[in-house]
Amino acid sequence: MDILSQIICGDSRTALRKLPASCIDTIVTSPPYYLQRDYDDDRQVGEEKSPDEYVASIVEIMSQCDRVLKESGTIWLNLGDKYHKSKLLGMPWRVALALADAGWILRSDIVWHKPNAMPHSVNTRPTPDHEYMFLFSKSCKYYYDADAIREPHVTFTERSKMAGGRNHFGKRNGTPEAGKNRGNSNLHDARWDQAFHPEGRNKRTVWSVPLGKFREAHFAVFPPKLIEPCILAGSPRGGIVLDPFFGAGTVGVVATELGRRYVGVELNREYVKMAKKRLASVQVRLLEPLS
Repeated sequence: MDILSQIICGDSRTALRKLPASCIDTIVTSPPYYLQRDYDDDRQVGEEKSPDEYVASIVEIMSQCDRVLKESGTIWLNLGDKYHKSKLLGMPWRVALALADAGWILRSDIVWHKPNAMPHSVNTRPTPDHEYMFLFSKSCKYYYDADAIREPHVTFTERSKMAGGRNHFGKRNGTPEAGKNRGNSNLHDARWDQAFHPEGRNKRTVWSVPLGKFREAHFAVFPPKLIEPCILAGSPRGGIVLDPFFGAGTVGVVATELGRRYVGVELNREYVKMAKKRLASVQVRLLEPLS
């Protein structure tokens, strides 16, 4: 069955049953955070009576995602933390460890650094300017395109923090490494260039991405720049990306722009209307001839 880009209005716990098994390449999502916003729906995630109930809700929905995700598939899960009664709850890690206990393989924890994080008036602790993105896989062998998200090398640039900086490059015995890299001919014979991938270095685990904005939404949206590497690394061109908490449809927008299909599940009918309108404008823009 060929899956076309679509939005399903409903609860992910039941709506995902409309999809065939093993049809999704990757899942990129950001569930409602615990006690962050009341959407006035008894089926919503985020208004559970306790952190444990919230974690159980996420695990239940991810169990439905398991059926539709290919064996080679991955989940990229963004979560923010919550202070409650002056205590930091550690919600991202509670969810991550619960999913690992449920059988998902935790492959990476990525720190989303927000350079434009909102200021806080609190003066008894540091102001948070980060959230987490967790990478999970179903199996040990999974699709991951490292080349699609490589970063520029830093070692031979002015940004290098190495002792001696660029002076090591091209100088035999120029490296200061006398310990862990002893015996590495590429390094110690001043052939550093051969130890580096020509398309850039492997993606690091701290991503500095400003907060997302969408003027029609009265809530924070997924920043496209945070989603792009997840989709590029997690799915081939023409693949299918699922977001079981679709919101304003940013995952669908980015997937479309990157040549992928999307499936979104969203509980709130107003958000579904908003997402459809937004995605229709993206389709029109992509069809416009280049000037």
